[in-house]
Amino acid sequence: MASVMLSGAESLKPIRAIAPSGIGLAGSDFPKRFSSQKALVCYTRNPRTRTIAPKCSLSSSRPVSQPRFIQHKQEAFWFYRFLSIVYDHIINPGHWTEDMRDEALEPADLYDRNMTVVDVGGGTGFTTLGIVKHVDAKNVTILDQSPHQLAKAKEKEPLKECRIIEGDAEDLPFPTDYADRYISAGSIEYWPDPQRGIREAYRVLKIGGKACIIGPVHPTFWLSRFFADMWMLFPKEEEYIEWFRKAGFKNVQIKRIGPKWYRGVRRHGLIMGCSVTGEKPYTGDSPLQLGPKVEDVKKPVNKFVFLLRLILGAIVAAYFLVIPIYMWLKDKIVPKGWPI
Repeated sequence: MASVMLSGAESLKPIRAIAPSGIGLAGSDFPKRFSSQKALVCYTRNPRTRTIAPKCSLSSSRPVSQPRFIQHKQEAFWFYRFLSIVYDHIINPGHWTEDMRDEALEPADLYDRNMTVVDVGGGTGFTTLGIVKHVDAKNVTILDQSPHQLAKAKEKEPLKECRIIEGDAEDLPFPTDYADRYISAGSIEYWPDPQRGIREAYRVLKIGGKACIIGPVHPTFWLSRFFADMWMLFPKEEEYIEWFRKAGFKNVQIKRIGPKWYRGVRRHGLIMGCSVTGEKPYTGDSPLQLGPKVEDVKKPVNKFVFLLRLILGAIVAAYFLVIPIYMWLKDKIVPKGWPI
């Protein structure tokens, strides 16, 4: 699986450049003869440190407003009511494998088994299984709005000692300065207000604590962009960085991840495409002040509109079930060392 860490993301200043001959993408199968292509060179505050990333990592511009049929809590609730049945067996193998999970959790720095960890949007507990490799299960809380997903988590033996609760990522039921680590994987794409969710991550962490959000990346290929924007939120890398910075986090970093059979390709977007981390520098609440929530789940909804959004969202989601199969076939057909 290819992964690239962008260090010092809080001060990235991209420029166009030519990658030096012989330098390839870390962890990829690209040969040296393809490495002279144009790349994005990201400089940190230390001018001697830089990270070279593939050209396709730059996201195309997109309208501010998109349909995003499943980026609403009620649609997401019912979407997962049915998806939870096959989530671990059908969805994860194509988008969120065990090696991807372990790679994505590395920046969270889970070095102490006595850490207090909250897994927000923990769903079926697949990511939590990676967390409890490093932290005692009794110190981990799994939170999700879907009781159907959490029911699957409760069935997993390694998670029996975890605290499992229903809750809202944008209004966490934890006190300020509560946790050593905040983890959220595959959840931000369903948050109506991602900035509010990341602000909550800051609030519940102790000083020096780390937030680690693992989520999608926006496609650059036109057809994939269309389906992504119709389905749910696929943030750009720079949006993640901005949300973390505004919430008050320091030392923000992005680590790029992806299924190994993609060979580093990111143009179709990835449901799990990056791991973003940031540190809380001060105690207390986030310095960012926000108004009322974007979405009020208690407000009555038009049942016809709700059903239409749910059906359309499920239909466009099917596109991203096909993409991993398409990329897997290309990986098998195209000779190793050739771009796909």
